[in-house]
Amino acid sequence: MSANPEFILEILQESGLVSKAQLERVLLEGSTGGAVTRLIEQGVLSEEDYMRALAAHASMEFVDVAAMVVAEDVLAEMPRELAERFKVLPLARTEGGLVVAVSNPLDFDTFDSLAHMLGSTPEFVCGTPGAIREALFKWYKIGGDPAKQAGADIYQVDEKGEGEGGDAPIIRMVTSLLMEAYTMRASDIHLEPMEKVFRVRFRVDGVLQEMQSPPKRLQAAILSRLKIMTGSMSIAEKRLPQDGRIQVTVGQRQVDLRVSTVPTTQGESIVMRILDKSALQLGLSQLGFLSDDQAIFERLITLPDGILLVTGPTGSGKTTTLYACLNYINRPDKKLITVEDPVEYQMAGINQVQVNTEIGMTFPAALRSMLRQAPNVVMIGEIRDAETANIAINASLTGHLVFSTLHTNDAPGAVARLVDIGVQPFLVSSAVRAVLAQRLVRRTCAKCKEPAELLPSDMRALGIDALQVAGASVARGAGCEFCRQNGYRGRAGIFEFFTVDDEVRCMINERATTLQLRKRAREMGMRTMREDGIRKVLSGMTTAEEVISVTMGDKE
Repeated sequence: MSANPEFILEILQESGLVSKAQLERVLLEGSTGGAVTRLIEQGVLSEEDYMRALAAHASMEFVDVAAMVVAEDVLAEMPRELAERFKVLPLARTEGGLVVAVSNPLDFDTFDSLAHMLGSTPEFVCGTPGAIREALFKWYKIGGDPAKQAGADIYQVDEKGEGEGGDAPIIRMVTSLLMEAYTMRASDIHLEPMEKVFRVRFRVDGVLQEMQSPPKRLQAAILSRLKIMTGSMSIAEKRLPQDGRIQVTVGQRQVDLRVSTVPTTQGESIVMRILDKSALQLGLSQLGFLSDDQAIFERLITLPDGILLVTGPTGSGKTTTLYACLNYINRPDKKLITVEDPVEYQMAGINQVQVNTEIGMTFPAALRSMLRQAPNVVMIGEIRDAETANIAINASLTGHLVFSTLHTNDAPGAVARLVDIGVQPFLVSSAVRAVLAQRLVRRTCAKCKEPAELLPSDMRALGIDALQVAGASVARGAGCEFCRQNGYRGRAGIFEFFTVDDEVRCMINERATTLQLRKRAREMGMRTMREDGIRKVLSGMTTAEEVISVTMGDKE
């Protein structure tokens, strides 16, 4: 990143090259960003003196690039495209690697990028931009004849501190993209290289929306910029998947982005998941519980021990529900510990442990250590294997309340899943207190909500009749600026509770099938996710289309 223009002017004044009066005069003539260019054009400052001052400030050697003779084998060490892209020139080879001349000794992004691409950190020296341009034309035949080019645009710096040439438009474009995604409340940003376009899509309220695509020619530069922002991903590696994180500040909020790249036939595809901490400060009612279900859930999450499982596919809001549970019970008299992979959100008052398999900090290892910390409540990001499951169950049987997630389609199916991964049925029956299965549906926009009628086809699909609809508050969103004309804003959960009583415990011990357990749960009054969704359609919280799209018909 280039230095701030005010900072550069301070360096020039401190070095004695420019007086305070000269600076004040040149600043009256135009913007701060173009001040150096005007000083050089007016003869107040020479290009060489300017670069020597910057080099001295950066503790970098200044060299006369025009007088250097570069050997062919040294030129071969740096690909032509790198020299052209970064406007740098290899000068010599030493025991430590290449010596590379740069025209901006404060451009640390370029230094990092070159180190990644070359596989080693070069020794950087400084030369004048004009001399480097001439040398690039002489040795690489890059650019036109420098004698025919007007040169001062390289000194332009905008008021935000980014150069007008080079990477600055890319930086602004990426920043604008991230800001727009956050403003639209997107949960994911998808950057997908196609044959002729570089497609950008935002996932808003669970639905992908195509945005305006940047020019295809900027694809590589945008992807490289995002990799550099992570600080951990290699911009030279394009054949293997990579993962990283970006932390940005939007207004007064700090937002984390989890970045994933995958090589495709048309280039690298990047997906960024936006992790907004404010989204987790939710009360249970904001999750979408109706009052009767919320009362049941509040009772379950305040039990002294046992396991409470939340199930559903990826993207069904399981993590949000678990964090809402932790927020609800987080008090000074209780110790809460989580073990997660990864820790997506930092929460005040809760001890959070990051899984790191490379150093042996697996889920089981972390759990064993956690239990020696005498917690009251333990949250496990996901039960993935028998070892993790057994430790979690033993923790629940020794007086701990354990929250975790499983990937199953419905609530009763969690029992079969635990048995399948190797947990003994008698342990499952002893430890599991309840299972909550959930899906997410879009909420009807509160600003443009209006009364609506259910279509006969929707009523048939939902299995309801006109008598049940009579007196209901069915609604739809007409579309407004608040919801961007789509009639929905925000999401809510639809839920299925499966509580374990004495009869269910006996059935689990006898290895009852999921179908048998589901039948018993229905006899106990369990509402299915579709039935819960129907209640929310009739209350106007969501629409029939949403519920039908995420639930299957209930077959007894």
